[in-house]
Amino acid sequence: MTTTHSRRFIRAPRAAVYHALIDAESVRHWMVPDDMTSEIHTFEGRQGGAFRISLTYDAPDGTGKTTGRTDTFHGTFVELVPDTKVVQSVEFETDVPDLRGLMTITYELHDADDGTELVGRHDDLPPGVSPADNELGTRMSMDKLARLVEGPSTNRQPCL
Repeated sequence: MTTTHSRRFIRAPRAAVYHALIDAESVRHWMVPDDMTSEIHTFEGRQGGAFRISLTYDAPDGTGKTTGRTDTFHGTFVELVPDTKVVQSVEFETDVPDLRGLMTITYELHDADDGTELVGRHDDLPPGVSPADNELGTRMSMDKLARLVEGPSTNRQPCL
């Protein structure tokens, strides 16, 4: 199994970034790569809480891991350390053997000049998931997270 890493500086306090990691409405907006739409089926943003999310390609020729154009995954919040760390166990809902398996996604938040450094790690990526594609999708999502919590560029205030 493979591990991928991503980092992103976010011009917002750790509390705002942490909130966006465990809030269903925030997740619906940021945890989705470009050219996809997110649907939250279940979301309990607490330690031990479950979630189930579908990401659907906007283009009719997108190929999903679950069905047609959709990637559906479910998981739990394994560890939550307020303003510091979020650990999730995640699994794609698929019949394709190379896309199956439990992944661990860890987000760590660190103080940085005038903001937060967000460090993401995906452990045990299934063999059918390209590490390069995973890193690209994570970077796209982190960029959306930054835009969400940084707010309008004119005042750079968190908008949560």
